Amino acid sequence: MQCLPALARGAGRGEWSSGDPSAPALPSLASAPACLQRHSHCPLPLSGGDPGVRTAPYRPPRRRPAMAKRSSLSIRIVEGKNLPAKDITGSSDPYCIVKVDNEPIIRTATVWKTLCPFWGEEYQVHLPPTFHMVAFYVMDEDALSRDDVIGKVCLTRDELTSHPKGFIGWTHLVEVDPNEEVQGEIHLRLEVVPGLHASRLRCSVLEARDLAPKDRNGASDPFVRVHYNGRTQETSVVKKSCYPRWNETFEFELEKGATEALLVEAWDWDLVSRNDFLGKVVVNVQTLCSAQQEEGWFRLQPDQSKSRQGKGNLGSLQLEVRLRDETVLPSVYYQPLVQLLCQEVKLGTQGPGQLIPVIEETTSAECRQEVATTLLKLFLGQGLAKDLLDLLFQLELGRTSEANTLFRSNSLASKSMESFLKVAGMRYLHGILGPIIDRVFEEKKYVELDPSKVEVKDVGCSGLHRPQTEAEVLEQSAQTLRAHLVALLSAICRSVRTCPAVVRATFRQLFRRVRERFPSAQHQAVQNIGNMDTPVSRAKESWMEPLQPTVRQGVVQLKDFITKLVDIEEKEELDLQRALNLQAPPVKEGPLFIHRTKGKGPLASSSFKKLYFSLTTEALSFAKTSSSKKSVFIKLASIRAAEKVEEKSFGSSHVMQVIYSDDVGRAQTVYLQCKCVNELNQWLSALRKVITNNASLLGSYHPGVFRGDKWSCCHQKEKTDLGCDKTHSRVTLQEWNDPLDHDLEAQLIYRHLLGVEAALREKHQLLSRATEEAGTSSTGRGGAPEDSLAQLLRVLRDLREAHSSSLASSPSREPRHLLELQT
Repeated sequence: MQCLPALARGAGRGEWSSGDPSAPALPSLASAPACLQRHSHCPLPLSGGDPGVRTAPYRPPRRRPAMAKRSSLSIRIVEGKNLPAKDITGSSDPYCIVKVDNEPIIRTATVWKTLCPFWGEEYQVHLPPTFHMVAFYVMDEDALSRDDVIGKVCLTRDELTSHPKGFIGWTHLVEVDPNEEVQGEIHLRLEVVPGLHASRLRCSVLEARDLAPKDRNGASDPFVRVHYNGRTQETSVVKKSCYPRWNETFEFELEKGATEALLVEAWDWDLVSRNDFLGKVVVNVQTLCSAQQEEGWFRLQPDQSKSRQGKGNLGSLQLEVRLRDETVLPSVYYQPLVQLLCQEVKLGTQGPGQLIPVIEETTSAECRQEVATTLLKLFLGQGLAKDLLDLLFQLELGRTSEANTLFRSNSLASKSMESFLKVAGMRYLHGILGPIIDRVFEEKKYVELDPSKVEVKDVGCSGLHRPQTEAEVLEQSAQTLRAHLVALLSAICRSVRTCPAVVRATFRQLFRRVRERFPSAQHQAVQNIGNMDTPVSRAKESWMEPLQPTVRQGVVQLKDFITKLVDIEEKEELDLQRALNLQAPPVKEGPLFIHRTKGKGPLASSSFKKLYFSLTTEALSFAKTSSSKKSVFIKLASIRAAEKVEEKSFGSSHVMQVIYSDDVGRAQTVYLQCKCVNELNQWLSALRKVITNNASLLGSYHPGVFRGDKWSCCHQKEKTDLGCDKTHSRVTLQEWNDPLDHDLEAQLIYRHLLGVEAALREKHQLLSRATEEAGTSSTGRGGAPEDSLAQLLRVLRDLREAHSSSLASSPSREPRHLLELQT
């Protein structure tokens, strides 16, 4: 998931899917030159004309551009330490749940029987810029009872913003306090009503949404208490709802000059136990007196006065979390930058400007991977990834003296090649190796070759147990590993034809470049595997000896595989790429459970039936099995929302709903159940990405179901009533096979170059002085300027001005008066 696939030229509406009518529209391309209008929907035309002639960069129109704000969280959950024991064995089975504004989006794997778990899991989440907090809950998994909560770590948006390079390090887990586990918003209308003797404060409690479920049925029984000037008034109780509607009004005498705040508290009513706190809003009455009247949604706040945070006894969690906010301009503003970089790559090492080497030289080692990935995606979107990598190959080979040290350094070439293989080859690897790796995990066989680490276990039937000898464990482990290794090598060597054509062509070009530079070097790509067969490796890890025959055979197979892999000509590359484009591989596929209702009226029953679903860029289809013929279920153009369903509706928190329009335009909903929270969020993310440009996306929806004569969530009576919660179309998870977002990649490159602008200017001055001393001309054929570094600096200046203009004209995303009211 790497980016929200909303190109400014074609998805301006999609970026403002929150339903904000004040969101600015994107400028028309009519104000751009004819050449940019003509090529606004395709890669830049760089193949025609004399590549040695450079045109002056186009200046974007001097008008305030529309912008799209995008936020993303890069999350790495590293490890925990000194966790408390929750099981009778004196250990725990910890895992992590990541929530953004109380919405679960990620669940890590469970690490069994340890108090110091290591996860090392990485995620990237795209969010609306208005999110408030990300929380990490460490849980203990239990098979026979509810999972135990060990502790949590909370990071607010402001805390993340104060760490531009990311929050990195250990932090103590704190106790989960029920008074702080609040969520949702409440809709209030506040008025100051003039009177003959004194004014009155009128508070209308209208509704609430997304309240915390406090009862076992997955809902709450909410009511509201309003406190002011020593008086308290309460609303009625709405049973079994996290989306209650009250529409009740209360009045209080307003004393002149009074400084007391208005307190609005939401509670969950309980018959036999204490009421549960759902959150509060504190209103500044003095500010309200100035405004006289305000209405809006107020975010419920925790009651921190009763906090019981005990640090130091719940263990610690090591995290790496980075928030990135980007303001993305329309495509037309980035095209000069993209065109300049593409021209440099097309010219290769013969170009006079050599922008790519300068970018590498001015990029620090800590951010080189990020820059390499962004550059690779940018050029992949322009159809020039192979050209970029070829240029980087030549630069790498030019400074390498021995073939066996290629790609060993932290260079832009090595980092770009790594990113290229992930972006272009991840689907291929999943298809080839995925089934074998899945089988390895499903078998759950114990494997250990190191005699010092062998665990001897009992074997045999009940009553006939005998301890397994160390020799038997080692032999069984060797047999298991040999079988898996043979299966992996066989799958790889049979996959030449299924390897992406662009990957094969890139390897072919690398093979040729290496052979030109080091004619005697052969098959350096299998060097690491080949090293396992050396006497040194056997002496270092003698217990690997049982695998050596299989490894030797595998090295021979891989050499033959690489020879066949790079044996691809230009015509075959084009034919394979064309065939791949026609295949349109699925965006996501797998088994899901579809909800079916039997009968009508109060005696109707419901169940879920297992089917195999496939999501492409055209439709969501299904079949009985993965190999069965698929039937088109829902066309993507008709989908209006993909959202979660609240737990109480079906007794499961892993159900999603797909809302779409049928052939006659009526709204329909299908309910699909996933097996876990990760699968649920992956399907939601995939659906939201492919429908982001749909013209009729909803701004609200019902998180419940319509049963009998009302919605289970808000108790509205009409099935066509407006939804009671906001949609979450901009919350997605990044995947390597996500559609490329050309504008976002260009923005990321611009932001990086802006950060090293001083170094670029210094480099330009040095090159200019060297040119003057050498007495060479700074112009090329036709008198056109050849100083690409100077052009780059001018492009950066124009983009900086465009960003300044867009920020000056952008409306506030949240009403400022409401923020001032809520204290």
